[in-house]
Amino acid sequence: MTDVREQSLEEIEGVAWGDAPADASKLIATVHELRRKPIGLLEIEDLRVLLGQREGVLVLVPRALDIIEHDPLAEGDYYPGDLLNAVLNRVPAGYWAAHPGESARLRALVGTIDLDEVDDDELRADIATFRESGASQPPAPSLGPL
Repeated sequence: MTDVREQSLEEIEGVAWGDAPADASKLIATVHELRRKPIGLLEIEDLRVLLGQREGVLVLVPRALDIIEHDPLAEGDYYPGDLLNAVLNRVPAGYWAAHPGESARLRALVGTIDLDEVDDDELRADIATFRESGASQPPAPSLGPL
């Protein structure tokens, strides 16, 4: 049996996108490329980008939570906590409804974050709002791209 970490999103999902169109934006080209990279080789920034585009959510959210569990403010290319921001704001509400264990895990992880250690004002506000919501699942994600 093949370890999922050795497979790419294209292999897991059974959908090959191929190369990005020649006139594609850098973001689109990056997503095409990352879909072919083995899951186990995806870095924090790769996860942030893919989740920000709502790609591979079923496979990548548990991996992102593993990272956030170890380092709640894990940083991709932008700022400490940018991976958490993608998880809080871009993962569709339907994912959390279908995966209550993952939702509870996120709630517990967010509860451990010291807001004084969060430098980004928007992320600090998102964390506070998430905590105050008290809902069984994260709030509905924002509609714009990351």
